Amino acid sequence: MRSTIHLVSADDCLILRPLMQPVLDAELSRYRDLTGVDVDAVLAFARRLVDERPRSAGELRAALTERFPKHDPGDLAYACRNLLAFVQVPPRGVWGRTSQVTSTTAESWLGRQLAENPSLDEVVLRYFGAFGPASVADITTWSRLTGLREVVERLRPRLRTFRNERGRELFDLPDAPRPDPETPAPPRFLPEYDNALLSHADRSRFVSDEQRRALSRVEGRIHGTVLSDGFVFGVWQQREGTLVVSHASRAAKRVLDTVAAEGRRLLRVFAAGAGAPDVRLERID
Repeated sequence: MRSTIHLVSADDCLILRPLMQPVLDAELSRYRDLTGVDVDAVLAFARRLVDERPRSAGELRAALTERFPKHDPGDLAYACRNLLAFVQVPPRGVWGRTSQVTSTTAESWLGRQLAENPSLDEVVLRYFGAFGPASVADITTWSRLTGLREVVERLRPRLRTFRNERGRELFDLPDAPRPDPETPAPPRFLPEYDNALLSHADRSRFVSDEQRRALSRVEGRIHGTVLSDGFVFGVWQQREGTLVVSHASRAAKRVLDTVAAEGRRLLRVFAAGAGAPDVRLERID
């Protein structure tokens, strides 16, 4: 999805992967020139190779170089990535460190075929179930698919509509939970690239442009985002055993205390048995 790696269930993989093919086709045509390449032959060769056993990117390029010496192996590997249903197999990452990426096809790994006629309508309904109320532009941002207005109009009788503060029409499932605005939302530490923050075109609903600019100035590897009361409070990092939360706005002591407490809970998972967890909150100047 969005031409990036997502963690999904096996059932969802078989449905989502064929639906997302137009996005991958468009990306391939933008970034690679396959003029004169027998793409079908390349894909057939690569499929046999990775179905035999998962291969690293280097192994795949080396084999493609030997079999198709007249073509750029990077272009051929990119075509395989976008046109075959590749999955990264474990152990891709283990707790606290990473390992080499090796890939095979979803069909080989799962022992099942991709869905022949997956329902985009049902996927859009599930999107609303996870992220609604949302606009058509939001669904497009989440999936990068185009032409979704037609899908939403077809589904309109099954949806409930709203208007946001700017008058934009939003859609949701009729029976979706819609808590009272005063319902407390406790602090949460999200990982990098969490879909909760990447699945809307309008991100002002949970972070201001000013705050995004301020947080972008934080140096070093950012591990994720911190939410407080449902809005972005800051970003978090690990520095020499300390969990550091950098935030851009003034906050009451109660808010700082609850964020620190949630951070200590996270550290107990990251560093079990490593002594008292240490959390530090830093205000961005």
